Amino acid sequence: MEKDFWKAGNMLYPLPAVMVSCQKQGEKPGRNVDKFKEMKLTPINGNIVKVPMIGESPVNIECRVTQILPLGSHHMIIAEVLGVHVDKAYMNKNGKFELSMARPIVYSHGEYYGLGELLGTFGYSVKKKK
Repeated sequence: MEKDFWKAGNMLYPLPAVMVSCQKQGEKPGRNVDKFKEMKLTPINGNIVKVPMIGESPVNIECRVTQILPLGSHHMIIAEVLGVHVDKAYMNKNGKFELSMARPIVYSHGEYYGLGELLGTFGYSVKKKK
């Protein structure tokens, strides 16, 4: 779980952040249960914000909330990215972060799916022919 810290930038674009960990000072993380304890996750400190990061996560993004927009049943949270932590286990020999090595999953309507084969790359439609 050794992590590198990178300043905010576009290293993860166009990937979305898919998990948010937030906690009021002095409170346990989770509404009804301590999710770190129940899921056997390791809380680790970030460099900038005072919210625990998940040690087992291949990527942690430290953010500062700039706006909260109530949208009925949910709120949209807009935040400034302050820094990115990446697990060194997923860095290739050229120093490139290889998220695919972490075998990421996606969540859709109450179900989890594994991701499959590489289908293309960013800029595929405008890539110059060799």
